[in-house]
Amino acid sequence: MKLHLLPLLVLLAAPAIAQPAPAPDYRKPESWLCRPGAKDPCSGDASASRVAANAVVTLDMLPPAKKPKIDCFYVYPTVSTDPTPNSDMTADPAEIGVAQAQAAPFRQACRVFAPLYRQVTLATLRDRMLGKPVTADLAMGLRDVSAAFADYMKHDNKGRGVILIGHSQGSGVLKALIQTEIEGKPVAKQIIAAYLAGHNVLVPQGQDVGGDFKSTPLCRSATQTGCVVSWVSFRDTMPVPPASLYGRPPATAPAGMAVACTNPAALSGGRTALRPLMVNRTGIVDSGTPVPKWAKGRNIYTPFVALPGLLTGECMNRENANVLSIGINADPSDPRTDTINGDVMVGGQIVPGWGLHLIDMQVAMEDLVDLAKSQGNRWLRQR
Repeated sequence: MKLHLLPLLVLLAAPAIAQPAPAPDYRKPESWLCRPGAKDPCSGDASASRVAANAVVTLDMLPPAKKPKIDCFYVYPTVSTDPTPNSDMTADPAEIGVAQAQAAPFRQACRVFAPLYRQVTLATLRDRMLGKPVTADLAMGLRDVSAAFADYMKHDNKGRGVILIGHSQGSGVLKALIQTEIEGKPVAKQIIAAYLAGHNVLVPQGQDVGGDFKSTPLCRSATQTGCVVSWVSFRDTMPVPPASLYGRPPATAPAGMAVACTNPAALSGGRTALRPLMVNRTGIVDSGTPVPKWAKGRNIYTPFVALPGLLTGECMNRENANVLSIGINADPSDPRTDTINGDVMVGGQIVPGWGLHLIDMQVAMEDLVDLAKSQGNRWLRQR
C-alpha cells in the first residue's frame, strides 16, 4: 500500500470539531510535563560523553544554569502512543523521553516550561498515512498550548524574555501561536527567538520575512532577537523524494514562497561543523533502531553523546526542496562510529520522505543551546 507521507501539522489546516472541548487547567502542576523546581523529564541527568575521533572519551556534566534570567517554552513533537485520536493529559514514556532528549539540554540557558497538551497522536498519523478517515480534533493542541502559554505569561513570566522551542507538531502549534497570539501584540517584545525544527515555515523566495509570519524575520545573527530559526534535515547522501512535503511549499501556497532554512550552527545557512548531542538509548527519537557503537572498545553510559567534528550542515536547495543537508565525516580507519540514527523506519526499511526528521534537533543541539545563551544575553542587554 502506498503511504502518503504528509507532515502531521499539515492536518492542522483542517477544520476543528463543532464544539471544542475546554482546555486543561494549567494552574494544576500535573498539566505540565516540565516546570522549574519540579522533578520531571527536564531536570534529570543531562550529562554527555564527548567521543573524539581517536575514541578518547571525556565526561561533560552539562550543568543547569544558576538562576537563569530567561525562559524556554517547549512544545514536543508527535510522540504520543495513546490509541485515541487525541492524546490524554498523562505523560507516556515517549512524551517523557522526547522531553529529556530535546528540552533538558536547554536548562543550561533558561528555565524550561513544557505543557502537556492533547496532541494528534501517532495512531492518527498512521491512519492518515494509510488513507483512513481522521477523527481527531485537529485544533485541540493549539487551544491547549495557547491556554498554557497564557497561564505561563500571567503567573510565571514576570517580564522575562522567552524562547519558543518546538519540533514537528510542536513547531506547527508554535507557528500558529505566534500568528494568532504574539505577532502585533505587546508580548512580541518578550520573544527572544523561536526555534521551529522539523516543520515547513514559508517565506517569500530570497527574503527573511513575510509568508507565514507578517513581522517575525528569520534569524541571521547569533545576537539577533525577535526572530525565527527553522530547518528540516536530510542526509546529503539521500535525495529529497517527490513524495516528501518537507522542504517544499504545499500546492496551496501562494506563488513565490519557499521553505525557510536557517542552519543553527551558521545562521546565514552556510556549511559548517555541527555540534550534535545524540541520545544514548533506543527510543522515539531514533525510531527504535539499535544505538550505534559510538567507539570501538568504549562503553558509553551517559544520556547524551557528543561527537565533535563528525557532522556538518548546510542549507541547500536539493530536488527543489530547501533542507539542512547533513554530512557525516566518516573515517573507517578510526575507532569512532561512522553512522548515526535518525531515519524514520517502517518494516525495517528507511522511509526517505521523512529525512532525518527524528533527530532534527539532536544534530545541532549544542549549537542551539549556545544560540539560546547568546540571544538571551543580547535581549537582556537591550532591555
